[in-house]
Amino acid sequence: EVQLVESGGGLVQAGGSLRLSCATSGFTFDNYAITWFRQASGKEREGISCITVSDGSTYYIDSVKGRFTISSDNAKNTVYLQMNSLEPEDAAVYYCATVYNGGWIWGQGTQVTVSG
Repeated sequence: EVQLVESGGGLVQAGGSLRLSCATSGFTFDNYAITWFRQASGKEREGISCITVSDGSTYYIDSVKGRFTISSDNAKNTVYLQMNSLEPEDAAVYYCATVYNGGWIWGQGTQVTVSG
């Protein structure tokens, strides 16, 4: 069974940092791309960063570029999202996902709350 499990969310003050983890199982990690999405209250879910595991290529939307860093640990089948200089606008539920057999597979999400 393909699974993605996020962790690492929490409450942080504006300007602080968090590192999210996305632990995966059930598929050949090296052959896929993993995307981080977020959904703020009352807003649509948006893709914010993606990594192609096989070659490490990355993508970021403009609003997180320079503050967030996506990375992968192939030995642990895990993708990370290091989030620095967090802003109240970054508060959301963060999800990781991958496309498997033509459909998106999602984790359950992890809440990030930014105060101040």
